[in-house]
Amino acid sequence: MIPRPDHFAGDAAAAAALAPAVAHARFAIGDVVRHRLFDFRGVIFDVDPVFANTEEWYEAIPEEIRPDRDQPFYHLLAENGEASYVAYVSQQNLLVDESAEPVDHPAISGLFDAFAEGRYRLRREHRH
Repeated sequence: MIPRPDHFAGDAAAAAALAPAVAHARFAIGDVVRHRLFDFRGVIFDVDPVFANTEEWYEAIPEEIRPDRDQPFYHLLAENGEASYVAYVSQQNLLVDESAEPVDHPAISGLFDAFAEGRYRLRREHRH
């Protein structure tokens, strides 16, 4: 028996119904963002479609503010009033930074080559 083309369509629809929903990333590499709860901001340099850090890191977040794992998580070159560092933040905890100010982090020049209109442009050698 030769399968009809619509035979496979039913299988794909059934598989899609069983697959977990995937949240779409609201932010992109180079975007400048601000944390919703804590006083820091940063530039995004990588995106994980879902949580991809250690269990220890996740459990260290107080339960009352612990984010859902099934959402994008962003790697930031971050700054606050005291220091520059790398942060890992859930999508639900990020807002667009509307200050239009550059981020003062020593690693920015190694990844990005320009800041314009509130975002950074990735260096050519880091684009794919």
